[in-house]
Amino acid sequence: MSPLIFVTTLLVLFGTITFVFAMRYVSQAYQARAQAAQSQDYRKLASDAVTAQSGNAATLSAIQSELAEIKTRMTSVEKILKAVE
Repeated sequence: MSPLIFVTTLLVLFGTITFVFAMRYVSQAYQARAQAAQSQDYRKLASDAVTAQSGNAATLSAIQSELAEIKTRMTSVEKILKAVE
C-alpha cells in the first residue's frame, strides 16, 4: 500500500470520526437547550395555574358570602310571608 493512500485513508477515517462526534455534541447541545426551554415553559405554566387558582378561590369566597347573604334575606322574607298569612 502506498503512503499516499494510507495517509488519505487515515485522514478520511479521522474526519469521519470527528464528524460523528461533532454531530453528537451538537445534538446533545440542542437537546439541552430544548429541555431548558421546555422546563422554563412548565415553570411559567405552573405559575399561571397558581395565579388562576388563587383568583378562583377569591371568586368562590365572594360567591359564598353573597349566597350566605341571600339565604339570610330569604329567611327573613319567609318569616314575613308566614307572619302575613
